[in-house]
Amino acid sequence: MRHTRFGAVRRRLETFDPGTGWRLWLYEFLLFGFKQAWACLFGALLLALLLGTHLFYPTDAPLHRYDFLTLAAIAIQLALLAFRLETPREASVILIFHVVGTVMELFKTAAGSWVYPEASLLHIGAVPLFSGFMYAAVGSYIARVWRIFDFRFSHYPPQWVTWLLAAAIYVNFFAHHWTVDIRYLLFAATALLFWRTHVHFRNWQVHRWMPLLLGFGLVALFIWFAENIATFANAWHYPGQEDGWEMVSPAKLGSWYLLMLISFVLVALVQPVREPEPSQS
Repeated sequence: MRHTRFGAVRRRLETFDPGTGWRLWLYEFLLFGFKQAWACLFGALLLALLLGTHLFYPTDAPLHRYDFLTLAAIAIQLALLAFRLETPREASVILIFHVVGTVMELFKTAAGSWVYPEASLLHIGAVPLFSGFMYAAVGSYIARVWRIFDFRFSHYPPQWVTWLLAAAIYVNFFAHHWTVDIRYLLFAATALLFWRTHVHFRNWQVHRWMPLLLGFGLVALFIWFAENIATFANAWHYPGQEDGWEMVSPAKLGSWYLLMLISFVLVALVQPVREPEPSQS
């Protein structure tokens, strides 16, 4: 059992009796926000570091800002493990995210999709190593929210089919530079596979549910918000942002939506895909 401060706070919140009516709905809304914020701890800390170092990091510091971000991200990851806020199995998936993300970064920067404008020592090619942690932040969030909300799934498709879909999405991120972009076909395949799937999550005392496709979309939207903050913080530049920051195109929402599928399938390798209890259906 994890004897963490968060665990104690969560137990107090979940044993509190807010009553009924609007007080109950307000309480569940606030509890939902608290748990969501706790689930995205790694990503929130990394985003705060990006913004804080953009505003306050000394330009004459002996350590490059990107290298500082890499070392800080490693320290955060180790702290999450040391304080048992993340399990070793979850950390292993996050490491996979880091590798998968870095490989894609190497390709995309070489293709000119985006660029990292600052110097660094800790890099591979044109990609500073902190960039992989931005993908890891997505994996960390999904793994933690899955556990914190005790996810259950109804009408979940066969897992081997989801693996094939995730592989096709990943390949298309590369292949569309040379051949036909099949992202619309991938969107259709995603809708076909998951249109009946509901995710059941326990916010307080009972499991509630939402369509899983809606959940993917909401997470993709918040990643897009975070991406706008990160590009404002000069973490990387898209074409057109070289002479001054401008909002990231909403078209990137589609890319993040597809990335959600890859992320979700990877996390499903270590988190159980369980069906709801009969009373939860």
